[in-house]
Amino acid sequence: MKNLFKYTSIALLSSAIFFSLPINLSAQNKNNNTTVHNTNIVVGAENYKAYLPELKGKKVGLVSNQTGIVTINNKTTHILDFLLNNEIDVVKLYSPEHGFRGDADAGAKVKSGTDTKTGLPIISLYGDNKKPKADQLKDIDILIFDMQDVGVRFYTYISTLHYVMEAAAENNKKIIVMDRPNPNAHYVDGPVMKDEYKSFVGMHNVPIVYGMTIGEYAKMINGEKWLANGIKTDLEVIPLLNYTHQTTYDLPIKPSPNLPNAHAINLYPSTCLFEGTNVNEGRGTTIQFQVYGSPFLKNMPFSYTPTSRDGATNPKFKNEVCFGEDLSNVPLQNSINLSWLIKAYKSNTKQPFWTKNGNKLWIDQLVGTDELRKQIEQGLTEDKIKETWQKDLTNFKKIRHKYLIYK
Repeated sequence: MKNLFKYTSIALLSSAIFFSLPINLSAQNKNNNTTVHNTNIVVGAENYKAYLPELKGKKVGLVSNQTGIVTINNKTTHILDFLLNNEIDVVKLYSPEHGFRGDADAGAKVKSGTDTKTGLPIISLYGDNKKPKADQLKDIDILIFDMQDVGVRFYTYISTLHYVMEAAAENNKKIIVMDRPNPNAHYVDGPVMKDEYKSFVGMHNVPIVYGMTIGEYAKMINGEKWLANGIKTDLEVIPLLNYTHQTTYDLPIKPSPNLPNAHAINLYPSTCLFEGTNVNEGRGTTIQFQVYGSPFLKNMPFSYTPTSRDGATNPKFKNEVCFGEDLSNVPLQNSINLSWLIKAYKSNTKQPFWTKNGNKLWIDQLVGTDELRKQIEQGLTEDKIKETWQKDLTNFKKIRHKYLIYK
């Protein structure tokens, strides 16, 4: 999400939240078809018998954020605390976009520093230092990667994963990926990324929704030789237990502060496309990615006013009445929904509808091609547009199948 949340900022998560008991994201939005938490799932970090013996006597670097929580023996804590409590020698922390505790604004420069709870040094992997440097890895033996993905190409934790794997390979370090459920693993959809549009919000030739856990995705990065110069890293994935791609799962903590509940996460692949337009996608409200609107959609049935708040200090159209749609009660989506974007394009009364990121149209970077934008401009229906994705999706699914751990 490099500059992905260009028009706003991410809410601060306090240290208390970071080490708190898990929250039921579905419970925050009871009036929609959210998933039910499957308490039988054991996430990779909780599958500790598979990795703790290997870490004994090693110097460990941990790549994580506020989502790296575990519940073991009815006690919920962070993976960092769990490792330290088991006398694992964690010597350095690495933080992605939003920082190690998830408290930085989206797209903001995250500075390196010191973790206030443990005193451990933190290396930022965002901004100008997306890839760990050799001197930032020299004093560790093994890297652990434990972050909650949401299964969407422009959600940049998989880009951070790529660079960490690449650095590990170049510096002869093993990397262990603690697998976690993908709340959008139940389908594969969207245009496949074209090479000319690759960036930190899309580094690989995959569709917007790729239907894989982050552990499976790591295997694909390695197996398809997507790292620089085709190198491969020494990779181990600690698998989930009692999980399939169709298993419903409520994330125990927000994966990022502007994805407040399961419904927002489910709509995110569709409504995040509004980031590339002159339409607000719910930032500045309490139902981010579950509404859309702008002052230029006055024939729309719903209205709201974005305001400055935690997580959105400067949202698009701050303090202006926006007209649009309330999607907080739409059913669970099993594919990308283009109807909302097409409707907004047709209803828009002020140009340009598409916004720029630098000298490029932001929608093209998010989507990974300029074809979707052109198809909407040409008046193609959602069904006709999706027909053009099918050949590339079929080819991707053949690649994807090689790396699946779960059914």
